[in-house]
Amino acid sequence: MRHTISIIVANQPGELSRIVGLFSARGFNIETITVGKTLEPEWSKATVVTLGDDRTVEQIIKQCSRLARVREVKAVTSLPHIEREMALIDVSVRSGDERQEVMSLVEIFRAKVVDISHDRMILELSGTMDKVDTFIEMLRPMTVNEVTRSGCVAINRLSRLMSDEVAVAAGA
Repeated sequence: MRHTISIIVANQPGELSRIVGLFSARGFNIETITVGKTLEPEWSKATVVTLGDDRTVEQIIKQCSRLARVREVKAVTSLPHIEREMALIDVSVRSGDERQEVMSLVEIFRAKVVDISHDRMILELSGTMDKVDTFIEMLRPMTVNEVTRSGCVAINRLSRLMSDEVAVAAGA
């Protein structure tokens, strides 16, 4: 099963290496990892996507939370959440029908053309990993020269968080 884990870690050299080492030592492959500063510049948020059974991922979460300079570890996929990934895709297109076909896909998927020449386009798409995969697959009849993907970022849905806060306030 696919799991998305959010880790708030000190924004210091070597911290990401320690987290990756924990996954590696347990034989877990990291499908994607993204890291960025939080509102507090001394902390970073790492979003890790991995595959594994629930029990093993629970162990990784517990072990990550015990690491020094880790403030919080959450299994994002255990609650309703929003995931997004961004991709830049360089595709060769001839003029005419092929270019119009790409523009139709751009419109359907709500992508953007961010650069263009006589025979190539660079497209930007943001969405779920499945949406990005599908968009790239639909572009395959043309020549896809290069794909650069950001990796997944995720956040829990507000509707779930608000209902939890109401339950806590009501004494449930």
